Amino acid sequence: MPQPADIRDQRQQAILDILASQSIARQAEFVALLQSKGFEATQSSISRDLRELGISKLANGYGRIAAATTSTNSNFDTAGFVRSVQPAGSHLTVILTATGAAQRVAVFLDRSQWPEIVGTVSGDDTIFVATRSKQDQLKLISRLQITLQDS
Repeated sequence: MPQPADIRDQRQQAILDILASQSIARQAEFVALLQSKGFEATQSSISRDLRELGISKLANGYGRIAAATTSTNSNFDTAGFVRSVQPAGSHLTVILTATGAAQRVAVFLDRSQWPEIVGTVSGDDTIFVATRSKQDQLKLISRLQITLQDS
């Protein structure tokens, strides 16, 4: 009999397969498609799976976030999501994004492993990025500007 972790892994793979073949706009669509494939799925299990897989709701439906790189010329596709980057004090940077895009951008930052980032907190359209020092904050802002220009 499959163990819960195996079932979760199979369900998450099915989610990735679904996203590879079609656009999904609502979590209820995932629930219905997964149930039609024989998976037990609820909105809460789908929400958890999407978070674990690094999938966020974007302007045109759900999408998977590509793995971030550590270079300043990363493959991060902002697609117009980032609206502004502003310092807020000496250790905090505020990034404003399009509605619903903050989580995607925050996951990119978290996965980037940029040494100047201590941590991020994201909402729907705002991200707070903590840095160790004013110098780290300036480096972060510069790196973000370069990354945004290259995308």
